[in-house]
Amino acid sequence: MTTPKKIWFPAKRYGWGWGLPCSWQGWVTVGVYIILWFTGVVLLSKRGEVIMPYGIFLTALLFAICWWKGEKPCWRWGKD
Repeated sequence: MTTPKKIWFPAKRYGWGWGLPCSWQGWVTVGVYIILWFTGVVLLSKRGEVIMPYGIFLTALLFAICWWKGEKPCWRWGKD
């Protein structure tokens, strides 16, 4: 007997993707993402570095975590 997967990010009710986190682990993940984003912007802008690749990397990492720990994404029309 397998244990059910613990969901951190539920699927959105309308559209494709994930909604707000439903567990403390999901909220920590989003918080770390925001902190790393702003820290990177401050540090990279002081050195004159390009910020876009850093932002793309962080967003791709967040997307991968949502895919791994969230419900399966598919288009939803709001019907339960």
